[in-house]
Amino acid sequence: MDFRQEFIDFAVAQDVLRFGEFRTKGGRLSPYFFNAGLFNDGAALGRLAEFYAKAITGSGIAVDALFGPAYKGIPLVAAIAVALARAGRNLPFSFNRKEAKDHGEGGSIVGAPLAGRVLIIDDVITAGTSVRESVDLIRAAGATPCGVVIALDRMERGCGQLSAVQEVERDYCIPVLAVASLDDLLNFLRQRPDFKQNEAAVARYRQEYGLANSG
Repeated sequence: MDFRQEFIDFAVAQDVLRFGEFRTKGGRLSPYFFNAGLFNDGAALGRLAEFYAKAITGSGIAVDALFGPAYKGIPLVAAIAVALARAGRNLPFSFNRKEAKDHGEGGSIVGAPLAGRVLIIDDVITAGTSVRESVDLIRAAGATPCGVVIALDRMERGCGQLSAVQEVERDYCIPVLAVASLDDLLNFLRQRPDFKQNEAAVARYRQEYGLANSG
């Protein structure tokens, strides 16, 4: 099984990916909900990090360091650095404090110095706020943001014709990788007769709110 399909299966088994009726921040009624915060024990976080590592390695993007924006990005970036090291790719990582420390070593960055091509680690992209803050921090340190990697790309239009992911790619001229996308979710549902009703609901939602070139 492709690792993206394995990831969807894993997310469903962990109750991270749920089906039903959920109100999004934009007021839409979505037939599915993804909450990466529910990967909340050691085994689940470790396996999640392995999926991220596969997506990063498979992308072919040249990366010198990893950066996790506070707060959700902090455990993610540490776990992913471990997973990549176990796979033979040892990369430095860092994360930021929400408030700069005024004693000791000071500053807002914890971990390795930001240098070279830095890959931003996050769970999802909604408004793109954490990406913008991360890009500013990386550039201020003299390093180069080389991309963003997230767990799931909903491939859903925002207020205009672009998704939040596409807006990040346009605004910062960097690629956004996803462990899995809405297309992968639909492929998973098509292969599961027990999810037939959910497949129809998700397909209708994509028809209404999905990107014009998706599916």
